[in-house]
Amino acid sequence: MVAMRANFDEVNVLASDADWAWPFALRDIFKPRGVNLLVARSAGEFVNIIEHKRIHTAIIDLDAERSNGLTTIRIIRLSYPMMPCLLLKSQGNDNVLEKALELDVFSVLDKPVDMGILLSRLNRLFLKKYDSDLFAD
Repeated sequence: MVAMRANFDEVNVLASDADWAWPFALRDIFKPRGVNLLVARSAGEFVNIIEHKRIHTAIIDLDAERSNGLTTIRIIRLSYPMMPCLLLKSQGNDNVLEKALELDVFSVLDKPVDMGILLSRLNRLFLKKYDSDLFAD
């Protein structure tokens, strides 16, 4: 199956940086699809990157070291209210779901992240938002 690319010159996903293997795992699933991964350590870095590069979705860690994920999404929403966001959360942190819904987060995923579920959510997001099956199996 050939992926529909919906007039993309390039596809950029922005994700929270981490001291663990998270960015490397993302690159492993993005690179074969021609998707560029950019990483940010703080809300300010997220906004700076979004201002200078077309970002198709952001994957934000609720428990990021330098910035709370919900705060990061709130800051992004001030200037980019339509930016699709996926939120990663620690298991047992269920009270975050209501706040994520208020911020129009596309999906909330438990950590550790099941990459199959992540691909499924990315596929659903890209089909809905960009009419692209770039992340289809």
